[in-house]
Amino acid sequence: MKYIILGIFVMVFCTISANAQKVYRTSYKSDADKIIFVTDYKSEADMIVYETKYKSEAKPYSGIWFWTTYKSEADWQVYFTKYKSEANLKIYITKYKSEAGMK
Repeated sequence: MKYIILGIFVMVFCTISANAQKVYRTSYKSDADKIIFVTDYKSEADMIVYETKYKSEAKPYSGIWFWTTYKSEADWQVYFTKYKSEANLKIYITKYKSEAGMK
């Protein structure tokens, strides 16, 4: 019973946290909520991301990211890695807003 409750909690937490849209890029892996690898292929990605210039477009569950200037405004602090094996989230950056979202 404990494992079922724990499993449900983990799934809910991952679903909620995986959809944060206001993002701050950190220079330190230890500060990051997510370690991200940018893939060249859409098929390898966990999330397809569209980068917007407007904070109002960044909505939960949309895959539309707004880059914040201040750490305190961000839903996520992210660190970009060169190594796919280090990442806990692989993203593909698209030019089209309609493609954005979780896979």
